[in-house]
Amino acid sequence: MHIQQIRNATIIVQYAGKKFLIDPMLAEKGAYPPFGAGDGFPIALRQDQYNPLVNLPISLDEIIQDIDAVILTHLHLDHFDEAAQKVLPKETKMFVQNEEDAQEVQYAGFSNVEVLQEDTIFAGIQLIKTKGEHGRGEILKITGHVCGVVFNHSTEKKLYVAGDTVWYDAVREVIDIHKPEVIVVNGGGNQFLEGGSIIMGKEDIYEVYMAAPKAKIISVHMEAVNHWALSRNELKSYLIDKRISSSVLVPDDGESYTL
Repeated sequence: MHIQQIRNATIIVQYAGKKFLIDPMLAEKGAYPPFGAGDGFPIALRQDQYNPLVNLPISLDEIIQDIDAVILTHLHLDHFDEAAQKVLPKETKMFVQNEEDAQEVQYAGFSNVEVLQEDTIFAGIQLIKTKGEHGRGEILKITGHVCGVVFNHSTEKKLYVAGDTVWYDAVREVIDIHKPEVIVVNGGGNQFLEGGSIIMGKEDIYEVYMAAPKAKIISVHMEAVNHWALSRNELKSYLIDKRISSSVLVPDDGESYTL
């Protein structure tokens, strides 16, 4: 497989001969107000910084070229934005987590929308929807439902894209049941001024490593939107201290891996 970090949670996964675009946030730098600015979320960090905080590392044409399917783990702006809705061809195969999201994506004009199941098959690739919790406690009433996905094919290593989730029992269960050899986590520790982290921080990532010490772990969703709390440098230092830096990769935007 080939995995390229684009920006934030947006990645391109080439797997068993198919090209997947996951959670596309494709706007130009500074196109949207900061999260927590009257959008229903609590006040967030860096209220003076507009999202996304950084430019795309490659062109839009290169990102969407020859895409076979898009996977939307949920529909927050930093996972499926107005720019993505405009630039993606409306006949693109779109996988979503539930019927509610399917209706929204169809309303945006997309005609080929499918809800992921526990055993979805696409071009011979098994796509398994997994659970996630976008934070802990009361903040879940605001952040809403999310999912992850496990990719499985006889010619590839098993891949688990965890999505916007913190570490909790269901993530451990996915690892125990499916035994993924590659795991992509959203690891920016993003948070508001109340409610704690809503995606994985460094301790969560360490728990993932402890549950899957033989897996290659890739941390994305970093330093791209105003409520990030864990920098790449801080995470890299932590990984060195824990002596697991060879197991956990922290890509720059545009960086890619063949696994």
